[in-house]
Amino acid sequence: MRRRTHWLLALALWHGAVQADDDALSAAQIKVGFLYNFAVLTSWPVSVGPTLNLCIAGRDPFGADLDVLSGKRVGARTLGIKRVGGVDVLNDCQILFIPAGEAARLSRWIEAAHAAPTLTIAESTGAAHRGVMLNLNLNQSQGRLTFEANLGAAREAGLTLSARLLRLASEVLP
Repeated sequence: MRRRTHWLLALALWHGAVQADDDALSAAQIKVGFLYNFAVLTSWPVSVGPTLNLCIAGRDPFGADLDVLSGKRVGARTLGIKRVGGVDVLNDCQILFIPAGEAARLSRWIEAAHAAPTLTIAESTGAAHRGVMLNLNLNQSQGRLTFEANLGAAREAGLTLSARLLRLASEVLP
């Protein structure tokens, strides 16, 4: 499992998504690396267009660490960053990150994103079982970041999660 986490982080660094100024990366920088790799390892329908907007629901836990992704290439598309305060403004979000602070409104965010091919990512216990496509988990005792994948939710939205991504998940829900 540790090798999987290091592989995702290495891929993020290789793509330049996370700046490694020293040996210790912050939790926010590591999560940003995961978000970028989730985008790279997901396929969207052609109808999505040339830009993938990564939207942060509610209060942004990343700040400037997330801004390094703006303009990065994801295949033939360019990554954009948006911070959104409410579920009524998700019409131009292809990736939606729902931070732990929004756990109480998780169902509302998932329902609002359901209308479009939007990759939903959260960091709340049990979120994958509630319909989020990818859910980050921090294993406190081991200090590792893992994730679960909900393959059914991704398929329902018209998205394809790469087999490489699914092999790295700690759990894959059908």
